[in-house]
Amino acid sequence: MTQKTVTIFGSSSPPESSDEYRVAFELGKSLALAGFTVCNGGFGGIMEASARGAKEAGGATVGITVSVFPRKANAWIEKEMRFPDLTQRLVKLVELGDAYVILKGGTGTLLEFAYVWEFINKGLMQEKPIVVLGTFWDGVIDTLKKELIWEGLGDCTKHIRQVKTVNECVEYLRSMLR
Repeated sequence: MTQKTVTIFGSSSPPESSDEYRVAFELGKSLALAGFTVCNGGFGGIMEASARGAKEAGGATVGITVSVFPRKANAWIEKEMRFPDLTQRLVKLVELGDAYVILKGGTGTLLEFAYVWEFINKGLMQEKPIVVLGTFWDGVIDTLKKELIWEGLGDCTKHIRQVKTVNECVEYLRSMLR
């Protein structure tokens, strides 16, 4: 059996001293200890924290970087794949994931979250677990749930698992990917 990969989406901004960084570090560590490869965008903030947690726990990391940002991958990325534009980067991040974890982020994270959600919701890709860790995206999820039910399209949130803790996230992924 090949090792499953969890793609993590989140902000590049949180510094090491932040709660967001700490949660992402713990997530990366816990995923690695559970036998998962951690994949992310390869740069700073949540990406760095999750890769660092995974590497420090002895796990594997993959960073999907993009040439439009002239930065190097963070030091905890074991395998870097660099793409010329954001669209190709996003496609590869999604392609490599056997599951997705969404953490706090801005418009880039919103795009990543919406992409996997929409493609799974419309049956354009294989159904895979989407886990939203924390409460940051609750308003977005609730709004879309109400709107799409109103439109007669059913509950599109059935593809999303909202969790409060890293442990709950990892246990859910274990149950779904084993």
